[in-house]
Amino acid sequence: MIFREATQEDLLTIVQMIANDDLGKTRENFQTPLPSEYVDAFRAIYSDPNQELIVIEDTNYQVIGTLQLTFIQYLTYQGGIRAQIEAVRIRNDQRGKGIGKKMFTWAIERAKQKGAHVLQLTTDKKRPEAIKFYKKFGFKDSHEGMKLHFSV
Repeated sequence: MIFREATQEDLLTIVQMIANDDLGKTRENFQTPLPSEYVDAFRAIYSDPNQELIVIEDTNYQVIGTLQLTFIQYLTYQGGIRAQIEAVRIRNDQRGKGIGKKMFTWAIERAKQKGAHVLQLTTDKKRPEAIKFYKKFGFKDSHEGMKLHFSV
């Protein structure tokens, strides 16, 4: 497997993976061509040195997974860096093959390389299998997450 920075040519595949689950279907707008909001977001992510949008390719150079890492500099922990992992997706026909394990192993090592002292994630409580998977890596549900959504 190859881990690399996503390019704009990968965007359609990435959004398709993000939209292709029960929760993603309710909040994404996957269509061809993609709405401009996705292109604008990609450009903002790509130009931000604290963001890494990653795709995973198989041996045939087909994109089979994606994840996003964000590195947050803050003052606590003596000016520490916090890594946040989001939008972890694996193409439907590739699930159950150990790819998720390889993705998280890679992301943990990447966070360490960038000097992060913690890697955090949020996951919807409606994803009990994902929560079980994350706990196998040592993630702990140590905090209660809260969100305030705004209508657009």
